[in-house]
Order: sequence, then C-alpha cells, then structure tokens
Amino acid sequence: MNEALPDLVARFKVRQGLFKKELVEASLYELDGYGCVMKTDRVFNPGDTLVLDLVMDMPFDKIRAEGMSGLVTERRKHCSNFFYSIDFVEFDSNGNSSPAEKLRRIREVLSKKQSLRSRRSSGSVPGFRQMA
Repeated sequence: MNEALPDLVARFKVRQGLFKKELVEASLYELDGYGCVMKTDRVFNPGDTLVLDLVMDMPFDKIRAEGMSGLVTERRKHCSNFFYSIDFVEFDSNGNSSPAEKLRRIREVLSKKQSLRSRRSSGSVPGFRQMA
C-alpha cells in the first residue's frame, strides 16, 4: 500500500454494547467502481458486511456516497491496524442509482487530484523559468 487517497474517508458505525453505536472514520487506500481498500484498527472478518459513507472533502462542500453496503473479502494485518478489501454489494455500478452516481463523481475528482499531485511531485514544471 502506498499512501491514503487524498481527502477521502470511509465512515461507518460499530456497535458498542447493546444500544450504543460509535462512528468510526477510516482512511481509504484504493477505490474503484466495485469496491475499496480501507485501513482501520477495528476488527472485522471476511464475510462481514459494513455500511459505509464515503466522504470526500472539497474546498466548499463534501461529496458523499452514503449507505454503500460492502462485503469484507480480505483482511491483512499491518502493525496495530488492518487493511480490508471490501466489495460493494446491492448497488448498480452502471451509474443508475444515486450512490453509484456519487461514487462515480468521487472517483472522477480523485483521479484529477492524483494526477495533479503526481505532476507537482515530479519536480520542475515544464516551461517554468527561474527568476533571478
């Protein structure tokens, strides 16, 4: 795993006792139209189902894909945390539903942010002249 995706988190609730639920926020490391990879210290097992809200921070607002049902397909331990591969279930990846449309939008913005980031980190900007 390289680094967390910029400005994007997964939020989900976990049961704490009989009546209390806690809101947890986890970093995402991969995202496509079919699933994601997230990192958290919470323990889940392959076969567990989570309901995720994917939230992308934007300068003036947030893009949210809420209620994304995901099936934990793989767990890898890393120090005191776990990386989970999660497959989205019960949702139309062709963009015919509101969560699918929001996910598509998040992926578009993410792609633009990552290409900007890679251009910035590649060193000098072409055509830029040093002023003395």
